[in-house]
Amino acid sequence: MEENIYVDRQSGKDFERPQYKRLLRKLKKDDMLYIKSIDRLGRNYEEVLEQWRLLTKEKGIDIVVLDMPLLDTRRGKDLMGTFLSDIVLQVLSFVAENERINIRQRQAEGIAAAKAKGVKFGRPSGPLPDNYHNAYQRWKSGMITGTEAAKECGMALSTFRYRAELYEKNEG
Repeated sequence: MEENIYVDRQSGKDFERPQYKRLLRKLKKDDMLYIKSIDRLGRNYEEVLEQWRLLTKEKGIDIVVLDMPLLDTRRGKDLMGTFLSDIVLQVLSFVAENERINIRQRQAEGIAAAKAKGVKFGRPSGPLPDNYHNAYQRWKSGMITGTEAAKECGMALSTFRYRAELYEKNEG
C-alpha cells in the first residue's frame, strides 16, 4: 500500500531524516519492515546496529532486507539464527560506512584535482554595477561607510565586501 512506503531523498549518513522518523512513529509490535538494502537504512556502522536493535528488540518488529536474504528476522528466531543475522548485519553495516568514507575521500580528491586545474566552483559572479568603482573609491578613502557603499550599488554589505576583495586582487 502506497501510504506505507517511506522514502527519504537525503543521505543515509544519519537517522535525522523526516520520513525515517515518521516511519518509526508509525511502526508497532509485530509489524514488518522491508528495506531494499542495508545501506538504505543507514551508513553509520554503530547507528545502523543501534537502530536495528531498537526496531527488532524494543519495538518488536520483523525486518526483511530484500537484497540480503540472510537478514530476515522472521527466520531463525533461535540463538543460531540470531547470531548469524547479527554477524551479517555487522559486516554489512561496516561495509556501508566504509563505502561512505571512501566516497567522501574520492569526492575530496576530485574537488582538489579540479581546483588544481583552475576549475571554479559556485555560481559565477554577475557584472559589477556601473557606479561600483566610484562607491568603492569613496568607501576606501573613508568618505562613506561600507553599508552606504553597498546600498548605493544595490548589494548586500557582505557581497560588497567580497567583491571589494576580488576587486583589490585584480587591481593590484
